[in-house]
Amino acid sequence: MNRILFEPGEIVDGIATFGGPRADHVLDVLHGEPGQTLKTGVLDGAIGTSEIVAVGTDSEGGRMVSVRVSHDAESLRPWVDLILAPPRPRVMKRLLPQLAAMGVGRIVLVGAKKVEKDFWGATLLKPENYRPLLIDGLMQSGTSILPVLETRRNFRRFVADELDAMFGSGERIVAHPYGDAASVVPVAERERLLLAVGPEGGWTEEEVELLESRGFRRRSLGPRILRTDTATVALLARLFPA
Repeated sequence: MNRILFEPGEIVDGIATFGGPRADHVLDVLHGEPGQTLKTGVLDGAIGTSEIVAVGTDSEGGRMVSVRVSHDAESLRPWVDLILAPPRPRVMKRLLPQLAAMGVGRIVLVGAKKVEKDFWGATLLKPENYRPLLIDGLMQSGTSILPVLETRRNFRRFVADELDAMFGSGERIVAHPYGDAASVVPVAERERLLLAVGPEGGWTEEEVELLESRGFRRRSLGPRILRTDTATVALLARLFPA
């Protein structure tokens, strides 16, 4: 954790008290003690620092830390949105923290043709399961803006009826290793990008053409076929604003 994040309701009269993994990190990794300054922030809010004012235990013996917060800086904002044909849940579980850490603002999981049908019943899709993974990624990157995650099982209906209204008019890229796809290059600074990444079996040609009809351009990392999590992280790293 490079920044401890709090829910807004955890801060009362300028003091936040917390336990669990966050307290363990402060005490075991940062060797926290009263008077020490920590990097902190509020989910979807400001970031800054906090001073440890007390270290103790709760009624069940769990370790607790209390800090006086001072949040007066704006977090880095998301620079990219992602349309993703989701991989298997265990791969998705690894990917979500990385998406948050790398600055993705909105994640739309879509039902492309090669997405495994049983994915949509995965417990990972419940907010109580995926939200902590996203928060973990934010604390790693030192930012506070929580990505929005949505699902759309009907890919064609989503692209035809919702995509343009949901996203702005910035650059749109569909990752595709076949055909006349050009190489990936960094996007212009401050330009909000929309990236579409297909399933591990790849988009169908019909799906790519449908995205192209909505202003997407084909881009490729080369002829090697990568796993979804590898490809997505590699694409984000390559596209990161210069």
